Amino acid sequence: MILADGITLLCNDLQVDPQDIVMLVVSWHMKASTMCEYSKEEFFTGLQALGIDSLEKFIQRISFMRSELKDEQKFREIYNFAFGWAKEKGQKSLALDTAIGMWQLLFAEMQWPLVDHWCQFLQTMDLALSNYDAEGAWPCLIDEFVEYLNENGIIQNGESSDSTQKR
Repeated sequence: MILADGITLLCNDLQVDPQDIVMLVVSWHMKASTMCEYSKEEFFTGLQALGIDSLEKFIQRISFMRSELKDEQKFREIYNFAFGWAKEKGQKSLALDTAIGMWQLLFAEMQWPLVDHWCQFLQTMDLALSNYDAEGAWPCLIDEFVEYLNENGIIQNGESSDSTQKR
């Protein structure tokens, strides 16, 4: 296994910050099952699939992997991978703070103008969980998010304010 310390050393060799989104793309290519670690099989299979057999080739492939985030289909695959990958071992769901970090990381690349509002909205659950709905589902949560945007003047009648329009 390559654990967090080994991945940090790899990042140093690649001249990439361990928190750089390209390391998420690397992990996607490795089909890594857990954040901050690679099994020997994941690592070698991923490198082979990428055509990497030296550090120099790995460094050269970084820009290609970064560009994959601009491809809408690959971005969706990476997005879907990210949330399963970031779960703690044995957990069925992702901690809210980790999910928020992933949204901020992913949508820093894709420029979704409502990501900060989405993350702020998700943090409005009170600590006593009195506003938790056990029967709730994503469509209901999204409806509540739209209400939140309207109530806070972020959108009016379904139209974004100037500060939330795409750049």
